[in-house]
Amino acid sequence: MNEIPRGTLQEQTFYEQVGGEETFRRLVRRFYQGVAEDPLLRPMYPEEDLGPAEERFTLFLMQYWGGPTTYSQHRGHPRLRMRHAPFQVDAAAHDAWLKHMRVALDELGLAPEHEAQLWKYLTYAAASMINTAD
Repeated sequence: MNEIPRGTLQEQTFYEQVGGEETFRRLVRRFYQGVAEDPLLRPMYPEEDLGPAEERFTLFLMQYWGGPTTYSQHRGHPRLRMRHAPFQVDAAAHDAWLKHMRVALDELGLAPEHEAQLWKYLTYAAASMINTAD
């Protein structure tokens, strides 16, 4: 029986398969470039500098997809809906968020199966943040 060497695709997390930290940093950096110029989304980020929000989101995504648990070590449980509750997230905000995320994801150039898996999660997550009817 042939043994599969350690570190092969079967044993890697999604985080490792897509390129690890650098991939998630590129994704989130590009996403926040769009957010910074968006008149609907930018007011939802009260900090003058988007850097802290960018770092939190990067760490969250890295952890979610099998990377380091730094997010939970510093912030505890994600509680995404609770953390977004102070902001009115409606269908327009949902669409704007996904528009910027789509651009960021497309620029990564991931393998089609990885891109589809990540996009499926992102669209689900965006829909679950809606807390205000149109």
